[in-house]
Amino acid sequence: MVLLHAPGDRAGGWAPVADSFAESFHVFAVDLRGHGGSSRPEAYSFAAMREDVIGVLEQLDVGPVTLIGHSMGGVIAYRVAIDRPELVSRLVIEDVSPPYPRRRAIPDRPDDADSLDFDWERLDTIAGPTLIIGGGPDSHIPQDKLLETADRIPVCDLVTIPAGHHVHAAEPALFSRVVLDWLQTQH
Repeated sequence: MVLLHAPGDRAGGWAPVADSFAESFHVFAVDLRGHGGSSRPEAYSFAAMREDVIGVLEQLDVGPVTLIGHSMGGVIAYRVAIDRPELVSRLVIEDVSPPYPRRRAIPDRPDDADSLDFDWERLDTIAGPTLIIGGGPDSHIPQDKLLETADRIPVCDLVTIPAGHHVHAAEPALFSRVVLDWLQTQH
């Protein structure tokens, strides 16, 4: 199991649930680019972070993993599952939808910027079973986008734990139980 954190967080942010997961899995929590103990390069993008995670998964060489991502880590997890499906057996996304088409104008940015680019239509190519856990009405994430995302992924369940955006930290026992129970049904 590989855990990807939110922006401004670090691998250690998974501490509230890591021990529960470690009872059934070898757990690896990754410090994403520019976070925790990782290096701070000049370039930050979802594409670069995706490549970093792919590199970690290839180095681990443990076969397809259960990939869990929270917030920004969830966007990276979506990208890995779409671009390298052979590396991901099951996907768990905590309270984030992929970046979606916006109705308002986005300011110009450099041509090489990739911070919000996401091919929304490719969600239907996610091969493995997916669980999306929403944080409910106290989350700043539009929960209707989570439902729309779940509808686009071929094998996807959506569970709401009304705990706000940081579900695994606010309700660690419930979050762990929901994830582990769902994983038991996804052989």
